[in-house]
Amino acid sequence: MKKLQWFVILGIVFTVIVAVFAVVNVEDVAVNYVFGTAYWPLILVILGSVVMGGVIVGSVLAVRILNLSKELKKLKKELGREEEHEE
Repeated sequence: MKKLQWFVILGIVFTVIVAVFAVVNVEDVAVNYVFGTAYWPLILVILGSVVMGGVIVGSVLAVRILNLSKELKKLKKELGREEEHEE
């Protein structure tokens, strides 16, 4: 349980640092798209980047967890078959 608590504490610290950094940077900046340019407050660009990074990392982790759970099921099934043959 201690490991989970450290992850939560680090997540909160990271969130506070990003929030303070974003709030300090409120001026408008040019965001260049392929089809044009738009002016956005830097706070939205920073927060949007952090959210998109979190979504990408979360997606990669979800795929990894699904693959590992499938592999675990397969190995448990194989282990069950081997134990049946030994009896």
